[in-house]
Amino acid sequence: FLSIGIIHPVLPSPFLVVLKRRYSLSSSVCSAVLIFVMSGADEPERNNMMMCCAACGIAGVDDVKLKDCTACYLVKYCSVKCQRDHRPKHKRACKKRAAELRDELLFKQNESSHLGDCPICCLPLPLGRENSTIMECCSKTICDGCYGANMIREQEQKLKHTCPFCRNPAPESSEDVEKNLIKRMEVNDAFAFYQMGWSMFHHEKDYKSSFEYYSKAAALGDIESHFQLSILYRDGEGVGKDRKKEVYHLEEAAIGGHPDARLNLGC
Repeated sequence: FLSIGIIHPVLPSPFLVVLKRRYSLSSSVCSAVLIFVMSGADEPERNNMMMCCAACGIAGVDDVKLKDCTACYLVKYCSVKCQRDHRPKHKRACKKRAAELRDELLFKQNESSHLGDCPICCLPLPLGRENSTIMECCSKTICDGCYGANMIREQEQKLKHTCPFCRNPAPESSEDVEKNLIKRMEVNDAFAFYQMGWSMFHHEKDYKSSFEYYSKAAALGDIESHFQLSILYRDGEGVGKDRKKEVYHLEEAAIGGHPDARLNLGC
């Protein structure tokens, strides 16, 4: 049983106590049972079997539900109180492992670009914005291949021009574009908030409003907004300069596959 303890030295003893009390078994028999059961389980199952509260040692059996430390995922706790009590002992190891997990995300190669995939052909969108088209009716970005194929189809069948994705007619004026953008923001469309932030920054020169829209878009998962926020924190436009927040948003953008964010982190 000591060989199991090498994997996680805090965990084994509670399981021995449970087996002894419930089945009146000796320590040697309990050890043999656990080794036999865990030998046939895969790694996640073995981890679940051995897990117990890192603070009080209670095993995760019956009605006892254990929750992970969401920063490092190294240990589990049975209650918030146990997590708080164990924090001084766990803090250093937690921060070290959390930093390692963060680095793994930063250096992981993404399957797609930070722009995502074309919603029609489901292929990664090209990095250059000039090779794709933003549809102002539904805030979707369509690759030029799908957009061009739709144009050819409409010309051959003499159809009215509509969006390749949502099939709605294209907005005819800037007022219609703004109305569609507001509708998309009302349903928490991240890219719509990004578009509004970009417009406020480049057209209205309203940096404070731009910061607010970018922040909302970033909270909804828009990668480009994270990158734009890093620039605002770097230059102090619309918000005070903050190096830590600049790096944070650069890292979030880099994790999402933003090439310029990765470049700025390396500089």
